[in-house]
Amino acid sequence: SVNISILIVAVIIFLLVIHHNFLSLSDFLRRELSDPSPLGLQPIDLIPAAPQRLTDERDDQEISVVIAASDERLGGAIAAMNSIYQHTRSNVVFHIVTLNDTVDHLRMWLRSPPLKNMRHQILDFDPRVLEGKVQVDPQKADTFKPLTFARFYLPNLVPHAEKVIYVDDDVIVQDDIVELYNTPLKPGHAAAFSDDCDSTSSKVAVRGAGNQYNYIGFLDYKKETIRKLAMKANTCSFNPGVFVANLTEWKLQNITKQLEKWMALNVVEELYSKTLAGSITTPPLLIVFYKQHSSIDPMWNVRHLGSSAGKRYSPQFVEAAKLLHWNGHFKPWGRTASYAEIWEKWYVPDPTGKFNLIRRHLEAYEAK
Repeated sequence: SVNISILIVAVIIFLLVIHHNFLSLSDFLRRELSDPSPLGLQPIDLIPAAPQRLTDERDDQEISVVIAASDERLGGAIAAMNSIYQHTRSNVVFHIVTLNDTVDHLRMWLRSPPLKNMRHQILDFDPRVLEGKVQVDPQKADTFKPLTFARFYLPNLVPHAEKVIYVDDDVIVQDDIVELYNTPLKPGHAAAFSDDCDSTSSKVAVRGAGNQYNYIGFLDYKKETIRKLAMKANTCSFNPGVFVANLTEWKLQNITKQLEKWMALNVVEELYSKTLAGSITTPPLLIVFYKQHSSIDPMWNVRHLGSSAGKRYSPQFVEAAKLLHWNGHFKPWGRTASYAEIWEKWYVPDPTGKFNLIRRHLEAYEAK
C-alpha cells in the first residue's frame, strides 16, 4: 500500500508539472500573437504546407518574392504571381503586401484553381508607418499609394530570409525566376537593380519621358542638401520596380532607416524633382544606393511597355524577354497597352467580378 501511495503522489506531481508547463507555453504563445509586428506589418495568412505533389515536382530551394497588391490593381499582382509560379520548378513563396480592406478579396481570388497551390503569406501594411515621411496633398489624397513604399521595409516583411526578389504588380515573367534570384551581388551591396543607361529598354527613346535615365531627372540639384551629396547629376538612374535584395547587408547597413531619413528630409526641404520624377519612391532609393548597388540582367526588366499604346519592341524581342514591365501610363489590364495579349494569358479572372469594373474604368481613362 505504501508503494501505491508513493506512485499516486508521483503521478500527481508529474501531472502538476505538465499543467504548469502547458500554462507557461500558452502564455508565451498569447504574447507572441498579441505583440504587434514592427512597423505595423501584420501577417494575415500563414504559408500553407506544399501539397505532396508539389513537394515531389519542385526543387527544395525556397525563393521569397515580395509583391504589393492594392485593391484597384489586384488583377495585376495575380497575373504577375501566376506567371512566376507557372515558369518555375523552384519552391517560390509569395509575400503579398496589401491593405486591410483588400485582404478578403485577395484571399478569395487566391482560392482560384490555377492559384490554390501557390505558397503565400498575406501581410497587412499599416499606412501610419509613413506619417511624417511623406507629404500628402489633401486635394490629391486619393492618389497617394502607401503600398509603393512596402519595398522599403523588406526585412520586416520577410524577417527570416537572407535574400528576396521584389517585383511590381505590372510585370509578367517569362522565364524561371530562380535565374533572377541567383543574380550575383558584389560584397557590401544590399541590392541589385537594372540600370537605365545600360538597360536594353533604354536603347529605345522614351517619347516625352525627358531625362528619366539620370539622377537629375529625380532630384532637385538646386537644393544645397542634394549638392552636398556630390552625386553627379548625369549618373544613370535605375528602376526599382524589379530588384534582388541581400537582406543580411540591408540590415547591417540599416537601409530602411536611411530611406526613411531621406523621406522625412524631403517633407521639410522638397528635395525631389518636380518635373520628371514619376515616383516619389525612386529618389530616396537613388540616394541611398548611389554607386552602391549591383546590376541585374536587363532582360529581367524589359520596361516602358506602358509608356505608350504603340508597340516599341519587336515581337521577337518581347518573346525573348525574361520579364516584361508595363511601367508607365498604359497598364496591360486596360487593354490599350502594348502586348496586353501576353498579360491576358496569365490573368486569372476575378471570382467576385470587381476587377472587371476597374478594367472598364481604366480603359475609359486611358482613352482620354
